Amino acid sequence: LDSIDGKHARRTQSSTPLGELFDHGLDSWATSIFVLSFFSVCSRDNGKTGVSVYTMYIYLSIVLFNFMCSHWEKYNTGVLFLPWGYDISQVVLITAYLLTGTIGVEVWQKPFLFGYYITDALVILLIGFSLFLSFPQTLYNIHRAHLKKTLKNDSLYEGLLPLVSPLLLFLLLTVWVVLSPGNILAKQPRLFLWMVGVAFSNIICKVIICQMSSTQPELFHWFLFPLALVVYAAISGLLGWTEEAVLAVFTVLVTAAHVHYGVCVGRQLSEHLNIYIFSLKKRVQE
Repeated sequence: LDSIDGKHARRTQSSTPLGELFDHGLDSWATSIFVLSFFSVCSRDNGKTGVSVYTMYIYLSIVLFNFMCSHWEKYNTGVLFLPWGYDISQVVLITAYLLTGTIGVEVWQKPFLFGYYITDALVILLIGFSLFLSFPQTLYNIHRAHLKKTLKNDSLYEGLLPLVSPLLLFLLLTVWVVLSPGNILAKQPRLFLWMVGVAFSNIICKVIICQMSSTQPELFHWFLFPLALVVYAAISGLLGWTEEAVLAVFTVLVTAAHVHYGVCVGRQLSEHLNIYIFSLKKRVQE
């Protein structure tokens, strides 16, 4: 139903910026949950089969990077162009669930072709689609808009501004993953990857709002400052054995902040547009 909601909204003449935020804002969060569920199906690396936690992190980062590029492109061009790789990813995910349900988890634990596992092929396909299809297509669309003089942002600074916070987020997270004394990703992979997805979703939601309202996003998202403190304390050894507990607390705070932000923005937009959330009825004018 992912591609049907917009068509239905236009058919019922209920298409609004709130609907766009709901759609893409929830997509930005669900993307990380889809990746987590996929790795739950494939199982974690046990030395023979499964997927390593570092592969999981790289896989998630690439998926979120592609999502970020699409909305960065719309911020600059005003057009959301989703390459067909998005549709393929959903088909692949459904196929993975059906294979697991029909054959069993053993399908992921046996070599598929020439000693390679299906998960190896999926990772290679993902990297290939990202590097040679999705990202080049984004750059080409922005370049074409520049030639046609239809770019929404004239200066290079304004055009690149939405990329600063997401890239700094991934930089800090990668530093934590690589330099963690307690190997935090191996000890708490689900919690860590959940936190990555929530933090990314909040940053992208703000970019979506700026793109819809033709406003300039903030240079540094506020999540980056407490995250930088946590990462510094972790890699310097200050946290010691409490590193996992601090990750749990930070994850809870980030998740609560993201939910609070979504509820507040949803209410403000519904009041501003004089509509109800999840309803076609108009608000009664006071």
